[in-house]
Amino acid sequence: MREILALKDFKVAIEGKEVVKGLDLEVGEGEIIAIMGPNGSGKSSLANGIMGHPLYTTSGSVTVDGVEMLGLSADKRSKQGLFMSFQYPMEIAGVSVANFLRTAMNSHREKDQKIRILEFNKLLHENMELLHIPKEFSLRYLNEGFSGGEKKKMEILQMAMLKPKVAILDETDSGLDIDSLQKVCESINILKEKNPALTLIIITHYQRMLNYIKPDKVYVMMDGSIVAQGDASLVHQLEEKGYKSFRE
Repeated sequence: MREILALKDFKVAIEGKEVVKGLDLEVGEGEIIAIMGPNGSGKSSLANGIMGHPLYTTSGSVTVDGVEMLGLSADKRSKQGLFMSFQYPMEIAGVSVANFLRTAMNSHREKDQKIRILEFNKLLHENMELLHIPKEFSLRYLNEGFSGGEKKKMEILQMAMLKPKVAILDETDSGLDIDSLQKVCESINILKEKNPALTLIIITHYQRMLNYIKPDKVYVMMDGSIVAQGDASLVHQLEEKGYKSFRE
């Protein structure tokens, strides 16, 4: 299995405070990785640092398919195959789902290779049908008036359209009831089945999302560092003993 994502001595700070402390991590193409940890452990800061959020300062190395990401803006990292699904997706009034997605897709293309509207509509409707999203959602303003589950499904639709190499799902389960979570996870599994090379990094507090999406590897993060790693059985240990067992 070839390496698709590598972190080497990766550090992330915000407002001068170091919150991710020299992480080393190698992820193979097509793997599903879970990063778990309590509040304040640095999980979301890790995701934002990898993606290039401008409020975070970083050092070390992050490569995607051998290309160094540090020093690139978030949009350029996206063009290299990185994607991040937000914990709290923003509402954007006046911008339809379809226009947003077409603009995002075209930003990944050269000027003479912009996607034609008929080709785009065909691809959009195919993916909406695949993910069980009503077609009329494409005409609505992005996330405006959407339920929590609908907002998260819009994130997965973006992932389907942009076809990243590595997708970071930052607490996708946050704010979802069991039924909504199950539907969102079903959509993620559908995309993964369609594209086995898609690499997923799932950031979560709890086991419940991992009941539907089975990770190949699990990492426990506390105080900005990886303190344990293992296979999916590590999730059950966390559920039984809690994070405090890794402080002892």
